[in-house]
Amino acid sequence: MTTLLFLPSGDAEWRWMRVADARVEEGLGIPADDAPVIAIAPAEAVTLHWAELPMRSTAQGIAAARILAGEASASPLAELHVAVGDEGSAERPIGVVGAATMHSWLTMLASAGIDPLAIVPAPMLLPRPEQGYVRAELGGSGVVRGSSSGFADEDRLTELVTHGIAPETLDRTTLAASVARVADAPGLDLRQGPFARRKRFAIDWALVRRLVWLSVAVLSVTLAIDLVKIARYDFGADALQARADALAGQSLPRGETVTDPARQLDERLARVRGPGQGFSATTAAVFAAVRGLPGVDLTALDFQANGDVRIGVATDRESAATDLKRALEAAGFTVRAGVFQSNAGRVTGEMTVSPR
Repeated sequence: MTTLLFLPSGDAEWRWMRVADARVEEGLGIPADDAPVIAIAPAEAVTLHWAELPMRSTAQGIAAARILAGEASASPLAELHVAVGDEGSAERPIGVVGAATMHSWLTMLASAGIDPLAIVPAPMLLPRPEQGYVRAELGGSGVVRGSSSGFADEDRLTELVTHGIAPETLDRTTLAASVARVADAPGLDLRQGPFARRKRFAIDWALVRRLVWLSVAVLSVTLAIDLVKIARYDFGADALQARADALAGQSLPRGETVTDPARQLDERLARVRGPGQGFSATTAAVFAAVRGLPGVDLTALDFQANGDVRIGVATDRESAATDLKRALEAAGFTVRAGVFQSNAGRVTGEMTVSPR
C-alpha cells in the first residue's frame, strides 16, 4: 500500500493519505511503517500547464516544455525545474517549480529518512474534467483542477481563473478512485532530470566545483540585472506617483489635500456621475432603446437619488411598450412597467429603469 505524504507548506504539519478498500484514510505526521511513499507537492508551489509536445524523444519533449515554461514565467529559466508527464491524451501536463524548492523538498524528506518514489503536484490527484472545474480537500487545503489548469483554492484567485464558474466538489468515492489511480501511475512526476530517483551515484567533485562557480557567476549576473531592474522600477514608480499626485491635485476640488489619489478621484467620479450606473450611462441606454423603436416617444425623464430613472412613454401600439422594456433589459437594466392606457390612438404609461 502506497502512502501519499503531503509536503508541509509554511507552518503546516506533515499529513498523509492512503486508499484502502475504496476508502480514503488520512492522518497527521509521518507514518512509522516502511510503506513506499509518494510525496505530494503543495498546489501553490507548482505551476501547471498543458500543451501538445513533440515526443520523438524524452529530451526533445522536455526541451520544448522548457521553452514554453520560459515564455510563461517571470523567473530566469536557469532557476526553474520543468517536468513533463503523460495522461494518455494529446495534451501533456507540464510542471514548473523552482529548482531550489525541489532541493529543499528532497533535503527535508531525506532528513526524515524518506526517498519518495515520485513527487506529484497536489492538483494532479484530482481527475481531469472534460469541462469546468473540480475541487477537493487534500492535505488540509483546497485544490482545484480544470481541463488545462490546476491550482490552490483561494477565494479571489479561484474566481479569476474560473471566470466565476463554481468548481464541482468531488465526493469521497470519486476522490478515492482518483487518488488510487495516481498512486499506481502518476500522470506527472517532478522527479525528473537532475532530481530523478537514483539508487547508485558517485559524486564528481571536480564537476561539482565547476557547477558551483558557474552557478555563482550566473547568480551574480542575475542579481546584478535584478538590481538594475529594481532601481529602474523604483525610479519609474516615484515618477508615476508624483505625476498621479499632480494630476489628482488638478482634478480634485481646490484646496483638497491629496492623500490617496485613486480613492479620492473614484469618490469624486461617483459623486459626479450619480448613483447606480450614473445619469449619463443610464439615460444614454434609454435614448438608444427609444431611438431604435419606430413609433415610440419619450414624454418624461426623471433621474432618482437611488440611481433609478423614471420615464414616460407614448407609443402608437401596445406591443411597442413591451419591445422597449425588452430592449432596456437586454442593455443590462431591470425595468418595472406601470399601467399603460390608450387614449386618442396613443398608448401612454411609465417605466422605472434600475441598474442590476
